Amino acid sequence: MQIDVGETHIRLTTDLESHDLSGYIQSIRADLKTYISHNQDFLLSLEPVKPKEDDLSEIVEKMYMSSQSCDVGPMACVAGTISEMSLDYLIGLNSKYSIVENGGDVALVNDRRVLCGIYSNNDVLGNKIAFEIKKRRDPLGICTSSGKIGHSISFGSSDSVTVISDSPSLADGLATRIANEVVGKTGEDRVSNALDAADCYREFFMGVLIISEDSVGTSGKLPKIVETDKFDVYKN
Repeated sequence: MQIDVGETHIRLTTDLESHDLSGYIQSIRADLKTYISHNQDFLLSLEPVKPKEDDLSEIVEKMYMSSQSCDVGPMACVAGTISEMSLDYLIGLNSKYSIVENGGDVALVNDRRVLCGIYSNNDVLGNKIAFEIKKRRDPLGICTSSGKIGHSISFGSSDSVTVISDSPSLADGLATRIANEVVGKTGEDRVSNALDAADCYREFFMGVLIISEDSVGTSGKLPKIVETDKFDVYKN
């Protein structure tokens, strides 16, 4: 199922027959747009900013908290936050199997095996590898940032930086933060610098995969990586 609400473009698979996720996304996006209209720093800052109010909507508060943990601007966490809140909404309706993909930022809960493709356009690996996610009860976030693909701002030159966390909101912010450090003269240098940056945030993630040209680096514990015939965001 495809859900398009403004700049949010969701690909959804779920075991629920009825959910009105589109209406829920419209509601939280309305909260976000209202807040941004009076707080341009929240929209434009590339660094964490502090809220000026105490009474914040859930989406705004979550973006503030994640950005502060990850040392990025709040909007670096927006796609992962919408994925996370959408998944929480579906779980609240008793979903045991839902995958929400929002521009490459995935939030999922799965009572069966899932493959999550790793899209990097890397010359060596291509788009033929995936994480094998075993069935689990708890939500999971898998978010990717790239210095070469997509519209997000990145100061690094990674093919992809993928972060796995129990919070998709945090995973989104961390993917941006770590991808900013994929800098250096060689792929090996770039990956090494990014891994050093990732070490500062180990409490917030389960695993990180960094791909830059002919170099690959990992931190933490990642799911099994398997080869696929072609790229898929998800399949079971």
